[in-house]
Amino acid sequence: MVVGDFPIETDTLVIGAGPGGYVAAIRAAQLGQKVTVVEKGTVGGVCLNVGCIPSKALIAAGHRFHEAKHSEDMGITAENVKLDFSKVQAFKSSVVNKLTGGVSGLLKGNKIEVVSGEAYFVDENNVRVMTETSAQTYTFKNAIIATGSTPIELPTFKYSKRVINSTGALSLEEVPASLVVIGGGVIGIELGGAYANMGTKLTILEGTEDILSGGYEKQMTALVKKNLKKHGAEIVTKALAKGVEETENGVVVTYEVNGQESKIEADYVLVTVGRRPNTDELGLEQVGIKLTERGLIEIDKQCRTNVKNIYAIGDVVSGPQLAHKASYEGKIAAEVIAGEASEIDYLGIPAVVFSEPELATVGHTEQSAKEEGLDAKASKFPFAANGRALSLNNTDGFMKLITRKEDGLVIGAQIAGPSASDMIAELGLAIEAGMTAEDIAMTIHAHPSLGEITMEAAEVALGMPIHIVK
Repeated sequence: MVVGDFPIETDTLVIGAGPGGYVAAIRAAQLGQKVTVVEKGTVGGVCLNVGCIPSKALIAAGHRFHEAKHSEDMGITAENVKLDFSKVQAFKSSVVNKLTGGVSGLLKGNKIEVVSGEAYFVDENNVRVMTETSAQTYTFKNAIIATGSTPIELPTFKYSKRVINSTGALSLEEVPASLVVIGGGVIGIELGGAYANMGTKLTILEGTEDILSGGYEKQMTALVKKNLKKHGAEIVTKALAKGVEETENGVVVTYEVNGQESKIEADYVLVTVGRRPNTDELGLEQVGIKLTERGLIEIDKQCRTNVKNIYAIGDVVSGPQLAHKASYEGKIAAEVIAGEASEIDYLGIPAVVFSEPELATVGHTEQSAKEEGLDAKASKFPFAANGRALSLNNTDGFMKLITRKEDGLVIGAQIAGPSASDMIAELGLAIEAGMTAEDIAMTIHAHPSLGEITMEAAEVALGMPIHIVK
């Protein structure tokens, strides 16, 4: 092994080049810091390479294929619709390559040094970056840990050719004839739904009472379940996945519901039971960085760990494992290092599921507002009363606006319906800007558009709806 003779100095060292790390690095460079990024894999992290982006490409392809076969209601009948999955995978890879190449260009354009290797803390001002053939010490004034997370592997479902995680599901060479998904959370529903649209017989085994139970109301998840079942999917709740037997051409999954054991055969089993933080093998104990029982790094509202010049962001800290949360925290950490008065405020961070229909939420739900003792009300408007949704032949869903009764302040919103992932941004802005239902209602929205639903929900909150009877 070749060992560097002298430490290389930098102002800010960022460990990890995912959506948290590369954004932190760019913002730090914009604020005048000399920045070095250490990445052991590929720039872009899980999100761009084997997560958010490639999964959405597969989801989009699944939608196109399903719509091509099922648009008779709009007078469109297509014959001999075929799916060339190798081309779908090539399309997915082209999207990934464009984005990761773009991120590399942004880092280079901001004069950020990108170093390949694994970082290990020596002390609070030095890390050792190692590859198979070399090792080099980097001395830093401040460091940002942005190493992300890894899929959890169940002891009774060891990963193999047929027992796969989300990364494996994104790189299949064929559309499975049948697929069992263990875990009805966001990843399981999104990837399972994508393959169901391509013709896969889908079975979802969920341990709790409902799918998407982490933050999504039953009114929303009911719509997703209805659409999955319409595609022939079977959803089994309160199910305990006990084990798997691999056969020559597939798997046999054993599960238990209410003490009764059952077996199901499939081509593959996809395990999506959560992700664990990548905090091992960083040498955090060398500098005394505090971890929670779950292995998460403890931080304050400025993303600072208990070691004053070391920060942590993204999946290695508490909170929802969202790429945009990591990016947001990356900016906070970089700005704090530069001496700016930035701190975390999570209220306006949205969460989205790219299911059918799409689900999105931001701020308070009706339930969380009650739990916090807020005197709030929920105002609901259906997609079925919107002209644009009708013209799209896609009317399942609703928007629910959560406002404070005393002054109409917008404190939350939930959307289930087409383009919910795009529509939620306006509600996030409303919360961040301290807007009221009246502010939204007085904003002229283009017609016909799905955006009008936001205005209509605000008018419901004011007690003066136009397109539904009060």
